[in-house]
Amino acid sequence: MTVHFIGAGPGAPDLLTLRAARLIGESPVCLYAGSLVPEGVLAHCPPGARIVNTAPLSLDQIIAEIVTAHEAGHDVARLHSGDLSVWSAMGEQLRRLRALGIPFDVTPGVPSFAAAAAAIEAELTLPGIAQSLVLTRTSGRASAMPEGETLAAFAATGATLAIHLSIHVIDKVMAELIPHYGPDCPVAVVWRATWPDQKIVRATLGTLGSAVGAELERTALILVGRTIGADDFAESCLYSVDYDRRYRPMGTAPRFPDSTP
Repeated sequence: MTVHFIGAGPGAPDLLTLRAARLIGESPVCLYAGSLVPEGVLAHCPPGARIVNTAPLSLDQIIAEIVTAHEAGHDVARLHSGDLSVWSAMGEQLRRLRALGIPFDVTPGVPSFAAAAAAIEAELTLPGIAQSLVLTRTSGRASAMPEGETLAAFAATGATLAIHLSIHVIDKVMAELIPHYGPDCPVAVVWRATWPDQKIVRATLGTLGSAVGAELERTALILVGRTIGADDFAESCLYSVDYDRRYRPMGTAPRFPDSTP
C-alpha cells in the first residue's frame, strides 16, 4: 500500500503527467482538494473508487482516511492542485505518515505559474531583462510571511514576480512594487488558468487596481515584470550561429571536438 501524493495541475483534466493519470487510475481511494481540483480530474479514477473531497476536512480527518485505507491495503491517490512543492500543505501530511510508518511517494504536477505564463504566451526569463523568477505571496490567515520575505525586497532585484493568493490586497501589491518597477511596468493577472472560465487581465502596475474586477478572487495569479509582453530583448547565445557548443562544434579549436550531433 502506498499513498501517492500527486500534483493535479492547474485545472485542465488533461494537464496531468502520464504517471499521475496512471496512479490515479490504479488507486481504489482518492482524496482530492475539492476547492481547487476540478471534478474532471476525477474521471481518471477507477470504477468504484472511494472518492473523498478533503476541502471540509481537518488534517486529523485526512490522516484518518489514509490510515483506514492503509489498514485495508488500498493505495491512495492524494490530489493537490498545481505542483506539490509550493503551498500544498503536503509537508505536514508527510510528517504524519513518516511517524505512522505509512509509505508514500510524490509525483510533481504542472504549477499554476507555468500555466499562467502559457496562457499569456510568455517566457518569464528573457536575456538582458530578467533571469530570475520569484514565486511568492502576501501574508494570509493560514500562513504568515517571514519577516524578510516582502514584495519590496523581491522587487528590488528586478526579477519577474509570480504573486499568488494576493488579488484581494491589490492596493498593497501596487504600493510595494511601484517604487521599484515603476507605474508603467507590465502586469498580467490570470484567473483560474486552464479552467473553462479562465480570465486574463493585462495592465500596468499603475492601472492594475482599476483593471481588476471584483470577480477575480483568490485563485488569480499576478505576474509582474518587464518580461511580460516584452519584444525588445537580446537573443540567447544558445542558438547563435557562431556559438560553440557540445552538439554544434564551431571554429578551429572547438571546446568539444569529439562530440557527435
